[in-house]
Amino acid sequence: MGRVFIVDLEGKVYSCIHCKTNLTKDQDIMSKSFKIRGGQAYLFREVVNVSTGNKEDRMMITGLHTVTDIFCVGCGLNVGWKYGDCP
Repeated sequence: MGRVFIVDLEGKVYSCIHCKTNLTKDQDIMSKSFKIRGGQAYLFREVVNVSTGNKEDRMMITGLHTVTDIFCVGCGLNVGWKYGDCP
């Protein structure tokens, strides 16, 4: 595996709760009204400093979706998912 370069963001940012690695900017929020089984979730336009897992079909509140888990590159914490058809 190659060397991981961390992207530092400026302004108001959302960071990994565990290691504080920057993940996205406040201006990249598309929606704060997403709901998951555990409560509230945010939808972001773009995130940085993440790696992706394998695509899988997962039953969501809105039905079956293909998703890919995303992990913080700083510590490996699962920080959410992206829809599988997104690049």
